[in-house]
Amino acid sequence: MDAAAPKVMFLRPVGRSGVDREFAAALRECKSPATEVHVASLPPEEGTFAHIEYRTYEAVVTRGIIRAVRAASLEGFGAFAIGCFYDTALHDAREISGLMPVTAPCQASCEIAAGVSNRFGIIVGRRKWVDQMAAVVRENGHGSRLAGFEPVELGVEDFLADRRETERRLLAAGRKLVEEKHAEAIILGCTRELGFHRKLSSELGVPVVDAAVAALKRAEHAAEIRSRCGWLPSRKWSCEPPPEQEFEAGCRNEAAEPFGNRIVLEAVG
Repeated sequence: MDAAAPKVMFLRPVGRSGVDREFAAALRECKSPATEVHVASLPPEEGTFAHIEYRTYEAVVTRGIIRAVRAASLEGFGAFAIGCFYDTALHDAREISGLMPVTAPCQASCEIAAGVSNRFGIIVGRRKWVDQMAAVVRENGHGSRLAGFEPVELGVEDFLADRRETERRLLAAGRKLVEEKHAEAIILGCTRELGFHRKLSSELGVPVVDAAVAALKRAEHAAEIRSRCGWLPSRKWSCEPPPEQEFEAGCRNEAAEPFGNRIVLEAVG
């Protein structure tokens, strides 16, 4: 892979492609000009959910995530981002990703927020999400930095239905986190909160991290250091992948196409 032109896959882990273009437009604004980014979704056969708010839906799409990671690794992608703040199947995906680093929004957002603040708060859509997201934050080693969660009582599909109302709720939640819980940075804990982070940061006076953008930037960074520095994912001990022959034999009846849709944001220059 050309060190000057990393290639990153951003996967929306659902079997609907309806908002792929919105994700592509938002990520195009933030990606490095030198990076080629593929924004993809799963094929409908992996579950035609519009979101994976529920653990049940996560369980259904995990198989598709693994297939997509495997395919991207074989295609030679420099890094892969799983586009859900639950960091769905992150450890499973890393196990089968070969030389390709894999990241996800919660881990990436926490790393970025911890780099610009001592304590951060997370705005979430619904209270339903808090328990699982708190567990992911703790697993990533950031529990002591977490000022708290603030739900805005919007489901994933509600965020872009009325942008003005969404912005009002996000701003109110952000103020509560900053003024009452003393958060020094805010994470938008849903990858559907596209395009709100800049205005919120200006209004709140603290860094506001967009989860989808964080996952992309973390993946870009991983691809670059893999290429330029030779730092590859570990394959020892708990990171040991399954035996290649055994894995291939167990998956021989898999459908050929792991992606349902793909939008390519080409490198510039």
